Amino acid sequence: MIVRTLADCEQSNRKIVSETWDSTRMLLKDDNMGFSFHITTIYANTETHIWYQNHLESVFCISGEGEIETIADGKIYPIAPGTLYILDKNDEHLLRGTTEMKMACVFNPPLNGKEVHDESGVYPLEAETVA
Repeated sequence: MIVRTLADCEQSNRKIVSETWDSTRMLLKDDNMGFSFHITTIYANTETHIWYQNHLESVFCISGEGEIETIADGKIYPIAPGTLYILDKNDEHLLRGTTEMKMACVFNPPLNGKEVHDESGVYPLEAETVA
């Protein structure tokens, strides 16, 4: 059995911080569960270009408000507490935080732990592993 608290993970190298978000990676590839689980904070008044070419992701909004815009068709979907969105087609998108949003995220294949978006909005398939 694996037991971790969000507070403990936030105080470790499992918390990755970028300009528009931070992500606490609570479950990673080396935990051998076949997926990874993260609590991510999207900062207020930000826009992040994301295109997970190598991963599928589902995201559940715990708190805050924003929107997601799919690049292919320009559709905009509001995000509020209780919203689940699923990037089941490696959808290139813009994620906007109107207020600070707290999100629960699941990735398949699982992340190693050190991933950040590259210039195209992509997480590499393999990255450094969190110890």
